[in-house]
Amino acid sequence: MTTVATVTGVGALLREWRERRRLSQLELALRANSSARHVSFVETGRSRPSEEMVLRLAEHLDVPVRERNALLLAAGYAPRYTESALDGPELGPLREGVERLLAGYDPYPAIVVDGSYAVLAANRGAGLLLEGVPGHLLGPPPNAMRVTLHPEGLAPRIRNLPEWRGHLLAQMERQIALDRSERLRALYDEVAAYPVPDADARGGQDGDGGEEAAPYPYFALPLRIEVRGRVLSFVSSISTFNTPMDVTVAELAIETFLPADAATVDFLRALPD
Repeated sequence: MTTVATVTGVGALLREWRERRRLSQLELALRANSSARHVSFVETGRSRPSEEMVLRLAEHLDVPVRERNALLLAAGYAPRYTESALDGPELGPLREGVERLLAGYDPYPAIVVDGSYAVLAANRGAGLLLEGVPGHLLGPPPNAMRVTLHPEGLAPRIRNLPEWRGHLLAQMERQIALDRSERLRALYDEVAAYPVPDADARGGQDGDGGEEAAPYPYFALPLRIEVRGRVLSFVSSISTFNTPMDVTVAELAIETFLPADAATVDFLRALPD
């Protein structure tokens, strides 16, 4: 243990992350195979943590990869994680794999977004959902949350908008609790303030013709959206990369939309190639 005379900066950051995760110093120490005394000394600046200790504490605090670099810098170490350009040669194999996944999932919608929900790639099925969205909402790049919840975007065509909107806002709230992204917080404040079109503007509450909605016969909350005069139903799934070693890759997410009923499957399969 090396004693230092001044606060390194990393201690205050680690304490903030620990408090965000609602862990005591003892709980964090036990998870990181350390002692509460050592954690306390690190947080108060009495000890400078080793690079290994910074990374170990960050792992057990579930600190995002981008912020782990910030912790290392604050402790006086070089960043551990690169931040490659998505269109750069280093990520060529990843791009190829993701493009194959999107193409293979077609005609079902699938998109790739970054940590602020900018849409970086999409397949033909996703393009079908975006038909009629005005150009000013389509970027480049378009933002998935903005396009979905904006009153000129998909919102008027989403038959169960209150439920789907609540799901998306809760998803963003969970992400904001994990990350410290001011950009994500600004996006949340923006889309949460959008007016919600009433049921008449959305073509009725639910069902194909605006009739009274029946209880959902689904295994998860569906996105029910009008497309070309039909109401299609999807449930979504979000995939991320395990143990990423690159900031860009760590912030990528692939969202796929699985048809939630036979009518949606039939409609999508009948689309021309």
